[in-house]
Amino acid sequence: MMGIWNAHTSVGNILGSIIPGAVISYGWGWSFIVPGAIIAFLGILVFFTLVEFPEDLDLPTPEEVDNQEKGESTRLLDVAQPAQKVVHRPIKFLDALRIPGVVEFALSLFFCKLVAYTFLFWLPFYIKHNPVGGRSLSSEESAYLSTLFDAGGILGGTLAGYVSDLSRKPAVVSFVYLIISVPILLVYSWFGADSYGLTVGLLLLCGFFVNGPYALITTAVSADLGTHESLAGNPLALATVTAIIDGTGSIGAALGPYLAGAMPKWTEVFYMLMGSLGAAAVLLVPTIVREVRESRRQRTQHVFIVNQA
Repeated sequence: MMGIWNAHTSVGNILGSIIPGAVISYGWGWSFIVPGAIIAFLGILVFFTLVEFPEDLDLPTPEEVDNQEKGESTRLLDVAQPAQKVVHRPIKFLDALRIPGVVEFALSLFFCKLVAYTFLFWLPFYIKHNPVGGRSLSSEESAYLSTLFDAGGILGGTLAGYVSDLSRKPAVVSFVYLIISVPILLVYSWFGADSYGLTVGLLLLCGFFVNGPYALITTAVSADLGTHESLAGNPLALATVTAIIDGTGSIGAALGPYLAGAMPKWTEVFYMLMGSLGAAAVLLVPTIVREVRESRRQRTQHVFIVNQA
């Protein structure tokens, strides 16, 4: 579900390429004015229509739903005594870093977003200045073609979330995606401009495997780590964990496009991107080891319980 939800990022990137590409003929300023007006309108719409809490609509809170599922919605004793409200304190920054997997996933996301945002900012420019199938494309055509990277990312993120739910091994899923993305990126740098059809296919594959781990780490992984058993059910830890992981990734998102612009040759840019994907994969190895060990432990426990029965 989180993989599907995270598709909004890629949809926004696609619209962010299509809309400016459609209005740039009226002047480059409209590429900022039109998207800005859309953002302002949607911001106002959300401000006046978003319901923040279930109780605002007389709906049960998540805690009440959980109690109902456990058959504890009605107190049989001490009815007149109000239930004690558990007060949670925000988790400290250093305590969040000690949660197993937070540092590894944060650093891995640093490199994932470095690659993803380098594509987001530079791919239309790269396509425009590198003839596809022997034909030079216009700015509008280049912008449209670059959206295939994010289209592939929607599919990749959704499948990554689905496989992660089945296997309960998000680090393993992300690792496989990242390893496969390296040779695909190499093939695109070598043969991507040979034909239009090949460009389309390789852009979809690049987006599929590059954005898959990015989508998985920023959503499902962050949510899982924010509710880690070591936090003793503290819901205030989720925001801190998510901020650490996504904030670290945002540093990579800012650094990647800058480094690409500073490099004189496109081959160097692609080598940087492939190296970043490899680094993102290597950083997940300690977490993969923990996931495999935990899976074996659970399997052993299951076999023991079955034999005892």
